[in-house]
Amino acid sequence: MKWTKLGRGAKALAVSLALGLGVTACSRDFTVAYLYVTTAKTNPGLINAFTIDYQLGSLVPLADSPIPSGGKNPVGLVVSTNTSYTKGGQQFVYVINHDDSSVVQFSIGTDGKLFQANTYDVVTNASKSIVGSLPTGIAMDSTDTFLYVTFTYQNGFSPAKTGPGGVAVFPINTDGTLGTPVTNTSVGTTAANPLPYFPVGNNPVAVSVANSFCLPDVSGVTYTTKACTTTAQAAGHLTIPSVYVIDQDSVGGVPTGVIMAFQQGVDGSGNPAGNLVPVNGPLLGGYKAGSVPSAIAVEPTGRYVYVTDRATNQVFGDVVGANGILTPMVNAPFATGVLPMGITVDPRGLFVYVSNFSDSSVSGYAINTANGALSASGSATQTGTGPTCVTIDPAVGKYVYTSNNLDNSVSGMQLNPTTGALTQIQGTPYPASGLPSCAAAAASSSHATQVVTP
Repeated sequence: MKWTKLGRGAKALAVSLALGLGVTACSRDFTVAYLYVTTAKTNPGLINAFTIDYQLGSLVPLADSPIPSGGKNPVGLVVSTNTSYTKGGQQFVYVINHDDSSVVQFSIGTDGKLFQANTYDVVTNASKSIVGSLPTGIAMDSTDTFLYVTFTYQNGFSPAKTGPGGVAVFPINTDGTLGTPVTNTSVGTTAANPLPYFPVGNNPVAVSVANSFCLPDVSGVTYTTKACTTTAQAAGHLTIPSVYVIDQDSVGGVPTGVIMAFQQGVDGSGNPAGNLVPVNGPLLGGYKAGSVPSAIAVEPTGRYVYVTDRATNQVFGDVVGANGILTPMVNAPFATGVLPMGITVDPRGLFVYVSNFSDSSVSGYAINTANGALSASGSATQTGTGPTCVTIDPAVGKYVYTSNNLDNSVSGMQLNPTTGALTQIQGTPYPASGLPSCAAAAASSSHATQVVTP
């Protein structure tokens, strides 16, 4: 997830967790999860850390909160899933700091405290080759294998000389450290002139990853993912995970939002390889995404993609088909509040929530699971002033939080698992450091276990 300042820097990312969810209670610990909120007023930026109460969803700051973000102007963060417990036995948080072009890795302690581990320079990677500058969005695949970071400018471009951006793909090692960005030998370049990034359009602001899922066979029979990977009859029906980047591009001076689609490359054994393979869209470089797209989220099974457009106050919805191709949903786009800046999908894939910056509210929608179309799940719920990112706890999947940029607070809500309607949590909003920019949550290892079930 991420969000940056308005103007050219109006960049928001709400990254879905891209996973289904099963929960197993392991103890009587009433801390179900932890919430991490980046704030940008100080230099370096800060991360506010809170415990999330199991019964109420209320927030309590950790004893050492806030801690430095490791760089200037943190605009986004992502939390590894519980598959990371095989990676050194713990989870990690990765934060992007916009102004000094860095990615900072933090390990999560058993009590939710963050410990800074490593800092990676997006501008100059481990091999000392130029990658890019001013990161804007961050996402991770559901297996914690690759970290995707969008950045504003390729080498040779800057705010003084604007130009296209890119996406760097970092392999995630077994200990959570990041490897050298995946080498690009085909997208906008050749094997003779490899690049340490994949080119995208002008002003990329967000990235999200879609899980693989099983397409119906020719007779319309639908397989579960497990059956799709084990049943010969369904061979070839499992899609390859897709990566989607949104650009706040322009054509002839007219704002034009674009979704650039890629498939995640695989090696000879069918394992993820990290290289991105472009999916051709109807527009030059991609698919229509409004005028000024601000955030993107993917439904947990990987079948539906949602993009907010802050210029037209709408959500654009697309259905993912074979090879990652996108098709507009029935009745899309869908109305939001004023200046939507963040979006997320609940872990069960039933509801979508959008944070509206100028309305200081969250709009909720029910997902038609047959075609992805959205319908309002009730009236918008008020938040603190100027909500940016919106996120849901990944443990029980019922507590919703927003980072509120203009009144330095965090709002908490509880969703109705049947209707999706939101009610404010007692004590909300909760104070945070200056200029909250984004938020993400991690399940407590002592309380719950996430199970990926796309």
